[in-house]
Amino acid sequence: MENVVLSAWGLTKTFGGFTAVDHISFDVKEGECLGILGPNGAGKTTTIFMLLDLIIPTSGDLTIFGMQYRGDREQILQRMNFASAYMDMMPRMTVYENLLIMATLYQVQNAGEVITHYAKMLEIEELLSSQHKNLSAGQKTRVQLCKAFLNDPKLLLLDEPTASLDPDISASVRRDILEAQKRGMTVVITSHNMAEVEEICDRVLFMSHGKIVSEDTPEGLARAVRKVRVQLMIKDGQKRTVAFAQKAGFAVVASDRFVTIDVDEDDIAYLLSGLAEKHVEYRQIAIDKPTLEDYFIAMSRKNI
Repeated sequence: MENVVLSAWGLTKTFGGFTAVDHISFDVKEGECLGILGPNGAGKTTTIFMLLDLIIPTSGDLTIFGMQYRGDREQILQRMNFASAYMDMMPRMTVYENLLIMATLYQVQNAGEVITHYAKMLEIEELLSSQHKNLSAGQKTRVQLCKAFLNDPKLLLLDEPTASLDPDISASVRRDILEAQKRGMTVVITSHNMAEVEEICDRVLFMSHGKIVSEDTPEGLARAVRKVRVQLMIKDGQKRTVAFAQKAGFAVVASDRFVTIDVDEDDIAYLLSGLAEKHVEYRQIAIDKPTLEDYFIAMSRKNI
């Protein structure tokens, strides 16, 4: 992972008086999976489109495979691919015809065999003879992913790749991405599926209002959230538990025999000792650490 596949310096895109991406800089190393997160309108898709040369940056510099688009566009794109749940193919053509055209553009050898291989991997073999316009949203997403793997790209860009997919297919796609990484494929992904990002991403950039506001591993970002969730199944003393939590200023929710309390990590000992002093008895306790989703929600609220 020592070789840098992609480098962006001061990448900026403005539309009239609106700045969609504001002087962002980052590197992606060979074999790395980089996640780009942020609320809607943060600049994620605009960034991906600049990486694909579909949108020309207003300013900044971009190097991919040690080359730049202004002199080596064809060589760069030949070694890349892209998938998005929000893009479409030729509606009146069959899935196979669409994939064959894409394979030809990428100069894929033995295109028919390659298409069959990835169609089987993504469970769309039975769709190959169907017109693209007749597919469901989830089926179209799988066709997009099949297209993205056709040329065995060295750099794969994914914009919400598993949107509209069933959980079992999503899990299969994540496994395929992880296997491709082992072969040296570099991946840049945007997603609102935090569990997906935690599973496959080595590093995450969080964007807000066009800027990168934080960067770390998924675990590192989750640790930045100090709140933990303490869940108790109360045997005796539910009212005392709720009263103590409220007096201490903790967020508390009671439902049936269960009480859920949000506290800072440093306050866990204080909470439990306080409940002991109140002679609260509980049968079960679970302490849930913050997740990347907790971080996403906290940052999205903070940067509204």
